[in-house]
Amino acid sequence: MRYKKKILITGGVGFIGSNYLNKYVVKYPEYLFVNIDCLTYAANLDNINIKVSGSPNYTFNKADIRNGASLEKIFRSYKPTDVIHFAAESHVDFSIKNPSLFIETNINGTNNLLLLSKKYKIDRFHQISTDEVYGSLGPKDKPFTRNSPLKPNSPYSASKASADLLVRAYNKTFGLNIVITRCSNNYGPRQDTSKLIPKFINNLLSGKKIPLYSKGENIRDWIYVEDHIDAIDLVFHKGKIGEIYNIGGDCELTNMDITEKILKLTGRDRSFIDLVADRPGHDFRYAINNAEINNELGWKPKINFSDGIKMTLEYYRKSDLN
Repeated sequence: MRYKKKILITGGVGFIGSNYLNKYVVKYPEYLFVNIDCLTYAANLDNINIKVSGSPNYTFNKADIRNGASLEKIFRSYKPTDVIHFAAESHVDFSIKNPSLFIETNINGTNNLLLLSKKYKIDRFHQISTDEVYGSLGPKDKPFTRNSPLKPNSPYSASKASADLLVRAYNKTFGLNIVITRCSNNYGPRQDTSKLIPKFINNLLSGKKIPLYSKGENIRDWIYVEDHIDAIDLVFHKGKIGEIYNIGGDCELTNMDITEKILKLTGRDRSFIDLVADRPGHDFRYAINNAEINNELGWKPKINFSDGIKMTLEYYRKSDLN
């Protein structure tokens, strides 16, 4: 079959990438989706549902973006027309323990992809990034815009900011067609259980206490993963070349707010909270201004937190039973 697009998806059996593929492989049978992932702790081949894994327009290759030679074999073999780059080391705590891994994957790995995207003249390179590149807000500060300065505070966010700047440089220097999306905190099905919401859910379902940093006062903007992947697909197809789009859930909650909601849903009380020493350099607050993606592309989040957290709990409850 002659496909309209051949999209290389990096990190496609991770949390956000697998949710994207499970929805859009079926929606776009005229596209070939080439999924590559090196299968770290945060990846799971079972995240791809059976319907997608058996689809003729989907293929999986185990590959590490840090390895330029193996990447080039994939570019030569499949001749992708586009890249959507989900792959990244993403856990802030792990970046504090091993910053070098985040530099190797998030910066050098992204550069390997950019070099090959330039060489093979791909049509569009979509960088999936994070609001953490902007740093931290105070309680009364206005939300981040795409013009906010980059002030990353962790090795993770510094590596993502560096990758974003490389992506931008390939557009400005070499004319590569790029877009960058920066999203707030995601939650939903298939997220690795080292992350806050699935960790808390799994601990409480199994009768264990939940480790909450400091007093739980840190604030995050939360978005259900399906809203995020819909925004990604929209920007990939219609975003302006060279632009950055912030994607937020319009849902600011403290970590204690999240904790209390999960406690209530799981029938547990505050005795299950274990207050632990705060993370070094812990950003106090993130908040995103969605103006550009709202005004230019007509996107808004659809799933409110009350519904999203119930669907997330149900997913992990069923996973726990299997």
